[in-house]
Amino acid sequence: MTDQQRQIGGGRRTIGDFATKLAELTDDVLFEEVWNRTELAARDRSLITIAVLVAGGDSGQLGFHLGRAKENGVTETELIEAITHLAFYAGWPKAMTAITVAKQVFAA
Repeated sequence: MTDQQRQIGGGRRTIGDFATKLAELTDDVLFEEVWNRTELAARDRSLITIAVLVAGGDSGQLGFHLGRAKENGVTETELIEAITHLAFYAGWPKAMTAITVAKQVFAA
């Protein structure tokens, strides 16, 4: 799994001027150290992240991670299927919210 695209965070770019430490942790720990570990492929990490965000109802972060998942090789069809599957485990309203976010992201 060492031939996968290096994962780079956008913490400094998006919140660095406002929350310096959170931006630093996002970029240097979450993405540099965790996302780039070779024990799981970035594609798998993306699917896991999408599942947790849907289950937690975290639609604010979902759009970014749907885009990241596509960059990591997950197809729109697979993402729609994952959200559909999660409706039964995470709850129908959360899946409906997530699919609405996905529809917006995929249309952009």
